Amino acid sequence: MFERFSPGARAVVTGAVGHAERAGAAATAEEHMLLALLDQEGTKASFAFRALGVADRRTSVESALADARRRAGLSQADTEALAGLGIDVAEIVARVEETHGAGALVGGRKAPSGGRGWWSGHRPFTREAKDVLVNSLRIAVGRSERTIGDEHILLALAARPGVVAEVLAEHGATYETLERAMFPR
Repeated sequence: MFERFSPGARAVVTGAVGHAERAGAAATAEEHMLLALLDQEGTKASFAFRALGVADRRTSVESALADARRRAGLSQADTEALAGLGIDVAEIVARVEETHGAGALVGGRKAPSGGRGWWSGHRPFTREAKDVLVNSLRIAVGRSERTIGDEHILLALAARPGVVAEVLAEHGATYETLERAMFPR
């Protein structure tokens, strides 16, 4: 499938791996793909981010992703649903961090420091990140396009329920607004 990726889409995939490595994450996740998309310049996705004001609020996007990591990857919708059952996620996070230290609920194994061993040079993709790449192919095919671009990856991220789509929506970048910005009629 990678041979169908445009240079911009390939840059997103390799950039996502780089973000995962710098974060010490065991695997490349959807949030790393979003950060890599935010790094891009001169692409349809970067144009959409500028048009919707997301590019100017990168710090806010990064903060929202960090907050979700502290909640063990739970979205705000998940947190609100649990609150409806009488479960206070903020209280649980506070208690766990009080006992085990800040960031104790951050999901995923950390890669060992030093970059040696099987961690060196390769970060696998999470199942969810792989699904985003597969869905980006579906979106491209659905638009009768032969090449998967960074814009298709961005739409696939926005279409998949979860933290990344929620963070995008909080910053005014829903599937619909992104599609209008990248594919004006």
